[in-house]
Parts: sequence; C-alpha cells; structure tokens
Amino acid sequence: MKFDFTGLSIAAVTEEEKKAAEILKDEINTRTDHAPAVSEKAEGKAVVFRTDNEGEVPHKDSYKLSLCGETLYIIAKGIRGFIFGIGYFLRKTEYKNEKITLIKDISGLYVPDKRIRGHQLGYRTTPNTYDAWTYDDYVRYYKDIMFFGCNMCEHIPYEKAVSNRNHLMKYDEEEFLIEASRLADELDLEVSIWFPNCEDTLEEAVERRRELFKKIPRINAVFPPGGDPGDLEAEEFVRRAIAFGKVLKEFHPNAGMWPSAQKPKKILSWGDDFIEEMEKLPDEIEGIVTGPNRAFPLHELRRLLPTKYPIRLYTDITHNVRCEYPVHYPYDDWHYSLTSCLSRESVNPRPAEYEMIHRLTRGYIVGSVSYSEGVNDDLNKMVWSNLDFFPNVSIRETIEDYARLFFPGAPADLVTEGLLGFEHNWMGDPVNNPGIEATLKIWQGLASDYPKLMDNWRFVMHLFRAECDAIVRRRRIFELNLIDDALYVLNKEGLEAALKVLEETEFDDEYKSLREHIEVLAEKLFNLIGMQLDVARYGANSWERGATLETIDLPVTDREWLIGRFKHALTLPESERDGFVHRVINRNKVGPEEFYYSFAEHGFDMLGVRQEGEVYINFQGARPENRGKMPMSMLKVFDNLTFRCKLGGFAENTDYKLRITFKSDKHPIFNRHYIIANGVEIYKGPQFGGERDEKFDEELLAPGFETATYLLPASVFKNGTLELEFGEPLMGVMMCEFWITKA
Repeated sequence: MKFDFTGLSIAAVTEEEKKAAEILKDEINTRTDHAPAVSEKAEGKAVVFRTDNEGEVPHKDSYKLSLCGETLYIIAKGIRGFIFGIGYFLRKTEYKNEKITLIKDISGLYVPDKRIRGHQLGYRTTPNTYDAWTYDDYVRYYKDIMFFGCNMCEHIPYEKAVSNRNHLMKYDEEEFLIEASRLADELDLEVSIWFPNCEDTLEEAVERRRELFKKIPRINAVFPPGGDPGDLEAEEFVRRAIAFGKVLKEFHPNAGMWPSAQKPKKILSWGDDFIEEMEKLPDEIEGIVTGPNRAFPLHELRRLLPTKYPIRLYTDITHNVRCEYPVHYPYDDWHYSLTSCLSRESVNPRPAEYEMIHRLTRGYIVGSVSYSEGVNDDLNKMVWSNLDFFPNVSIRETIEDYARLFFPGAPADLVTEGLLGFEHNWMGDPVNNPGIEATLKIWQGLASDYPKLMDNWRFVMHLFRAECDAIVRRRRIFELNLIDDALYVLNKEGLEAALKVLEETEFDDEYKSLREHIEVLAEKLFNLIGMQLDVARYGANSWERGATLETIDLPVTDREWLIGRFKHALTLPESERDGFVHRVINRNKVGPEEFYYSFAEHGFDMLGVRQEGEVYINFQGARPENRGKMPMSMLKVFDNLTFRCKLGGFAENTDYKLRITFKSDKHPIFNRHYIIANGVEIYKGPQFGGERDEKFDEELLAPGFETATYLLPASVFKNGTLELEFGEPLMGVMMCEFWITKA
C-alpha cells in the first residue's frame, strides 16, 4: 500500500529535532521545488521528529519509524538517529513534480547489525575526487552516506608530516582535517584518523600527535597502519601504538587506538611478532584493523588475536585490479581489454561481489571503515553500509533505495536495471557480451527521457561508465575483424599491404561520436563533483588514480603489437622477413597433442585445479608505457608462491619441452626455484634455470620478461596426463604464459 505525502509539513521542538527538520526540509525542497513548513505542531500530512526519552530505541545508532494515518513519526536519541530515519524515509519515497509518495508502511524499530559503519574520505592528493571538494561538498556527502546508516568518516593528516597540497585543494590538509572533524561532529558522525608512522623516533611521533590531537574537535578512533605504508618492526609498532593511545586519551578520553595488522613487505616474521606483542594485552589498544597487505587472512587473525580485541575491516571497495578484492574475486580474471582501458579506479558498481565479500567477512568483525579514493565507488559505499545495518537486505532493494534517493523523478526500477547491468558488463570477453549495449541503451534512454538528470553527477558518472564499456567492446570487435583482414591481405598481397590495413583503417562515425562524448561527460563530472578523469586537464594524481581518459584508448587486441612487429620485419633482410612474420603470427599456436596457456587469454578454469593461497595478478596492460610493446597474452603476470595445473591429451612415449615466460625479477638469494611434473623434480635451483632462447625473447616478448625451457621426458607422463607445480618458497613465481610442445 502506498501513502500520499504531497504537501507535507514538518514538526520539531528541540534543537536537535529542528536541525533534523531543516535537513529534511532541504531534501524535500530539492526534490519538489517546494519547501515544507516547519513548526512545533503537526498539521495535515506531516513528518514529526520526536526525541526518545522513554527507552523506545536502545541507543543513538537506532531509530524508530511510526506511521499513524497521515503522520510519520521519526523517533531517535538525537541528530544521528534522526538523519538515519530521514534517509530511510527518502529511500522509500517517490517524487513526481510536487507529488510525494511513500511506497509502503515503513513503521518499525531499526537497529544496526554492526557497531562501526564508515568510509575513508581522505583529503589528500591521491583521491580521484575528494581533493577538489569544498567543506559544503563534504557536508553534503556526510549526509549522503548517513542516509544509508553510516556512523563514521575517516580522515587523514599530513602523510609525511608535511603538506603535499596540490593545485586543486582549496585548503591546507590539516586545516581541513580540523574543520572536517567539527562539521562531522555537528551531525554526530564519528571521526576516525588514519595516521601512519613516518617519524624517525617515538618522541617525535608522540609530540606530533599531541599537537594535532588537541586541535581536532572530535576523534573517536585512530588507525595507524602496520604496513602499506609502514616499515617498523612489530615490537616497535605496537610500542608506538600504546604511546599514541595514551596521548589520545589526554584530549579525547572516549577515543580508541586501532592499529592495523597490515605487514611491511620486507619483514617476514612481522605477523607472528605482532601477535606476540598483542598477547601482552595492552589496555591502550581498543581493537585491531585488517585490510590490504594483511599479515593474516581474517579467519586466522581472529583465531590468533586475543579475544579482548575486536577487529575492524578496512575494506577496499575502490579498486578493481592489483588490490585485495579484484574484479571477480577470488579469481582475478577480469578481461584484459576492460582491465587495460578502465584500470584500477574506474567507476565500479560491484554490488553482488561486495555482498558476497560482506557475507564472507561479517562473522569476524565489529564493523568496517572502507578504503575509498573517490566517488567512483559511490554505489559500493551505500551497499556496504546498508549491509552493515541490515545484513539480510537484498541487493536489489538496496539499489532501488539508491535509485529513489539519488535519482528522484526517474523510474527506480529502470535505474536499478542500469546499475545492476554494470557487473554483468564485466563478465567475460566484452566481444561476447551484448549486455554491454543493453546497459548503454538504458542510460542513454534515461538521459533522453529525463534531461534534468544530466545535472546530477551520479547519473553522469554512470552514463560515462556505460559509454566506456561500449567503447571497449566496439573497438575490440572492430580490431579483431581488422586483424583477420590484415592476415588475409598478408597472404595475398604481402607485408606492406597488411601493415597498411592495420594502420590506416579508421573507426566508424558512431564510434567516434561515442568517444568524443565521454570527453564531454568528463568535463561535466569535473565541474559537477571534481572528478578527475585525466591528468593534464583535470589534475588526476596519475593515470592509475581514476584517470580513465588516460587509459581508455590502450590496446584491446594485438593490433598495435602487430604493427610494431611488422614494422620491425621491414627492417630485416628479405631472406629473414617471412620466417620472422611467421613466428609472430603463430606465436601462441601449438600442434596436436601440445598445449599453450596464457593467464590473460584463458583464465583459471582450464587449469583443472584451484591455486593455493590468495592469487595476485600483477596486471601490465593499463600501464601507458606498455602501449604496443606487449602481446595481449602477456598482460597478466601471475604472482604467487606456487602455480599448479592438471592437463591431459599428450602423446605417449614422447619427450616434451616446457617453455615458461617469467618476469625478469631475479634475486640471487632466492635459490629454491622448483618445477615438479607428476611428482618428479624437473628442476631445483636458482631462478629460473632451464635454457634461454634469446632470439625468441627478443622477437616475441616485451622488455622485462624472459623465457626458460625445461625438458619433460616421456617417463613423467601418465597415460597422456600431466600435473605440474612451479614455485619458490620465498619469492614465488611471476609468470604470464607457458607452452608444452614436443621436443
């Protein structure tokens, strides 16, 4: 049943109620161009704020909604609960001109599942958005995240004890930190400070924190990372955390110290040493944070850490690749064309994935403060916070709420379909995914039917993403066809004619128009919300920091690599050209009863076994310096302590050669590199062993890589099957492809 709240008034008596009334008044005015009347007594259709003095709600993070006839009561302990209640009301209302419709009876008591529900909104140079914001922008975003039940924001001081202010930043970073804390306090939004160790001595570190802590009006938690960044031994790290905790209590008696179990990469024993220090049960530490580059998986950390200390998750919801939760976690198999062009911090709605990750982690933690570098992850923030509050809520309900809250006037079901489409856009090879075009059609249709949405940064941001996905798909389809044409011409007319096909064929007008339009949207996003989609014009910190325009035109096929190889062929003596070109175009081809595998081209499914540990893919394709220098098959570097596979279909009584492409990152101390085939040790010793083929490497590999070839004697095969394992117990293996061919 729906309820008409058109022309509603607002009633409030106390100061906190009146503050809440002004927030709701502004929100209704934004949606209807009509500001509701605010008074102390409800008249007609009304929203009434009522402070709980009778124990109707258990604490200030909870709220109660009660619909009585035409009046909705929002009951809470104070402003925080009132804002949560406002958010829920707005999420469940539809707007058409001045008409306001509550979609259902929302009466009930609302109590969050998790105690800590926050997001890092650091004002520093690396984010793709926040550094361009004003105080008003921050207050607006504080309210937005609180509308989904968020109760904490996290800020950052000078990262190395000195300002690193860029030209986009309107304020000094620590001047901002102080004011941002005050503004959060006005909304009763808790404040956490991410505060890495960068000082040489404990005394310097303590004094720096003392000076800053006394200036910041509100602090609820301080989070010093153990690593990423950090390079202190665990004993010294915990000693400093204890000292910082004492200083913190001098100025903020109710604040807690939350050091993280993120380990420095070069201290192998750090995790065990950290647990040993925590077993001393220091009272100055309230809890432990865990996140990227963690010392232990979450389950193991909870098992080892003394029960006294709760765990807070530092969830990375902002990155897509080379991160803790890559796209398609835990498989890390996002198609290389999308990975190259959209890169690490593109607009990334991933609601279903983060729901899965939330379910995997929620049993171990008291809450989370996400790692975020801008608004590219805006939907992920709201999904994660809503799950922290309502653990059993469906993803579709959350996204429909997001649509009603942030796209008023647009049909929530259609916006929801468009938002859900983004995750499906990233499934598999975009060539085989017509859903990319369907998603684009939704967003283009909304832009046409509801033109006011083009002044809404969230809408423009998602339209930008839809167009980028389509650009990648269309260019890949075009270039794959072009390569087929060029190879046909190569056989018929020769090398120069084939090169001309690859170099001179242009994209069609529809593609060019779409490519031009994302430039228009990028400028609009910079003006609307400060989003920095390239380095030169909009001030992105680097190509990796959400600067999609820096990477959108990177290779999605072997077209540019083939152009480079064909041009090189023309510099060779004629007697060598045909052989070279033959090797180039047949680089990845093998004969019957042979095998070729590329992490980029084939994913993990065809390996017949799940890899041990948490696999990391060091993706190379989004790096602009690799443009045209790498075949697509080399773009994904598998980086793990071990690699395993189970294969079949090999010939009986036949010797084979195993050729592996490794990243040329060798260290003399790592001398236990091994290869095992069906339980038989093929090689053990310094990296990488085997035989080098310098001609092959020079012709067919990118700089910084090398191959090693090993003999697999017929005796190791069992009925044509082969189980392989490669590894190095400290360094691991960094490889991108391998061939198994007859010797």
